[in-house]
Amino acid sequence: MNTATQVLNNPLEHVISDRLAKNFRRHFKERVIEFILMLAALSAVATTIAIVAILLYESASFFKTVSIVDFLTDTQWTPLFEDAHYGILPLVSGTFTTSAIALLVAVPLGTIGAIYLSEFASHKVREICKPLLELLVGVPTVVFGYFALLFVTPMLQKIFPELPGFNMLGPGIVMGIMIIPYISSVAEDAMRAVPMSMREGSYAMGATRFQTAVRVVAPAATSGIIAAYILGISRAVGETMVVAIAAGQQPNLTFNPMDGAATITAYIVQVAMGDLPHGSIGYQSIFAAGLVLALITLFLNLLGHLARKKYREAY
Repeated sequence: MNTATQVLNNPLEHVISDRLAKNFRRHFKERVIEFILMLAALSAVATTIAIVAILLYESASFFKTVSIVDFLTDTQWTPLFEDAHYGILPLVSGTFTTSAIALLVAVPLGTIGAIYLSEFASHKVREICKPLLELLVGVPTVVFGYFALLFVTPMLQKIFPELPGFNMLGPGIVMGIMIIPYISSVAEDAMRAVPMSMREGSYAMGATRFQTAVRVVAPAATSGIIAAYILGISRAVGETMVVAIAAGQQPNLTFNPMDGAATITAYIVQVAMGDLPHGSIGYQSIFAAGLVLALITLFLNLLGHLARKKYREAY
């Protein structure tokens, strides 16, 4: 019996067979795509695990020579000197001071920008302003570094004549300008995601647009706004070139923004440029410093996750 006769005798079976074959091909393609996507996701996880493993391995070699107590409590960081000291506190103080200055600039300006773009700007203005604001993200950080050194610091010296050429105030302000797009964009997206019914209910109660934005929309988007702040903090803590160029790279234990200082990332760049031979205790110190930076970033992200979870449950 030929195929034509089989189809004529049982046409329903032929239709079902074609449908099953089509479904099989479709599901096979979906499984392949899912497998590729899973590999992409696992590659990011594997990269993170590899970075942490390298930091732990190299740091373990460093701490065989340097006491972890001295590392965490010594107030001097002089790994390039003959009388070497490996106290991480001067680098941590420089990192926190510049990051704090950056947040003092970026958080209010970024939040105000997000409220304006979300609640007050027209569609045309939003479509123009938001891409222009996000263009700051594409500017190389080395440009921001020289902007801080050659423009912002001389302007600050007119206000504070005693301000030295290398300080933490100028780089901190420029870092704040640099991370405004991160905070503004993420916070604006969170506020735009608030249902329009909440705004309409507020207007129905007689609230103004400003009252609605501040007392209704912003609290409802708190989890997303906190996520924007955590992103900005992590970006500030991990910034390298701005502080490496304009802060002076002198590891001083000080929280005075008028002084020069070094940050963890600036020190890593300094050593990675070849000042110390590979495998030496000074070279291994960059992995210990990198581990501290990774732990700080992890702590900030965990703190942000807990805060987002708390406010998400509240609203």
